Amino acid sequence: MKTLANVGHPRSAAALRNVRLLLTGYLAISVLTLIAIVAMRNDTAAVNSAVWIRGSIVVASAAATFLFARSAARGSRQSFRRLRIVSTAMLIAIVVIIALPGTFPLWMKSEQAVCGLLLLGVAVLVNGKHLRSVFTS
Repeated sequence: MKTLANVGHPRSAAALRNVRLLLTGYLAISVLTLIAIVAMRNDTAAVNSAVWIRGSIVVASAAATFLFARSAARGSRQSFRRLRIVSTAMLIAIVVIIALPGTFPLWMKSEQAVCGLLLLGVAVLVNGKHLRSVFTS
């Protein structure tokens, strides 16, 4: 059984650094999207209530996942578990958003696709055998 000391192993540190980089991109895109929503708020074809709600949720989840990753990189098993759950749940939600006909405008579906690719990278890393073994009790 591996201990938290393995978080400092070069392979673990590199994987967690890559997770943080992907999540930095996810957070940046999410914040820029919320800014775009505010800027386009009077264009009802581009911004509806679903866009407002989804944009707000994405910024909150992006901030949370980033904080979970930062804490996991310091050895927190609980944050690592939360990171795995939230990143996977948000990835599933993005697939649903993209698949829903008519609810979200194309620009937002495109933004969500980019976020989904970033989260896919996170999900692959945090659910991979190496990092899971590092955080095993």
